[in-house]
Amino acid sequence: MIKTDFSDWLVVSDIDGTLNNKFRRLPQRNYDAVKEFVVYRGGHFTLASGRNVKSIRKPYRSLPMIKGTPVVILNGAGVYDVEEDKILSFTPIGEEGQELLRATVKKFPSLEVEILTPRKAYTINAKLFANVMVGFDDIPHRKFKRFDEVPREDWGKIILLGPPPLVSRAKKYLTAIENPPVNFMSSSVSSFEILQKGIHKGVGVMKIAEIYGIKQEHTAAIGDYFNDYDMLKTVGLSACCGQAPQAMHDIADYEACHCNKGAVGDLLEYLMYRYKE
Repeated sequence: MIKTDFSDWLVVSDIDGTLNNKFRRLPQRNYDAVKEFVVYRGGHFTLASGRNVKSIRKPYRSLPMIKGTPVVILNGAGVYDVEEDKILSFTPIGEEGQELLRATVKKFPSLEVEILTPRKAYTINAKLFANVMVGFDDIPHRKFKRFDEVPREDWGKIILLGPPPLVSRAKKYLTAIENPPVNFMSSSVSSFEILQKGIHKGVGVMKIAEIYGIKQEHTAAIGDYFNDYDMLKTVGLSACCGQAPQAMHDIADYEACHCNKGAVGDLLEYLMYRYKE
């Protein structure tokens, strides 16, 4: 018998390369499936992204049926109510993490850095990569040449940017640190991210589930890259897009199609019509 009431379920999606296709467009299949899941089946659906308040609003509003549901921002550092413009929870990077960045940019002076707070962005040594990042997402930002010039309040996440070989060397340096005060995650071959220890998208997902009284076994999430890995490990039903790295496929309960073909729609159709608890 097909389940018709999904009010006890929360489904969460990454945005770029998951909800949206590789051209940053929302496939009709995804829109239609989210509408069916939320409007006609009573389910809860929302987004989990590395974006901050400013840059998450556009994709959120592309799905008017999810209005009122909080979103995960800054890869789990924050949970944000878009409609009320209210940060519901926020875990900043501590002083030890900030000092780790100081040491990293000293060792790798060619690195470009973007620091995201819930509402702003700062860049250090911005050239090609950092300028593209803040420009593409149209985030209010301030540019700095040196680490010591940057305001220290409300750092949600740090992105190290540069050519892949440089980012790879910085990644190797950081991941060799024993018991670091922060959490690391790869978001692309030319970027490497730093968050406060213990923080990832899955933390934010479970905070939203708690708001709605939803059990862990009735949470689902879909993503396409390593910054979604911990989220997939956290939820009850995990899914990855077809183009995701093999390590993501290895942990996913459901392997959806390529994001260009509507991976979120694929997952929701599976959950609504074929999934058996």
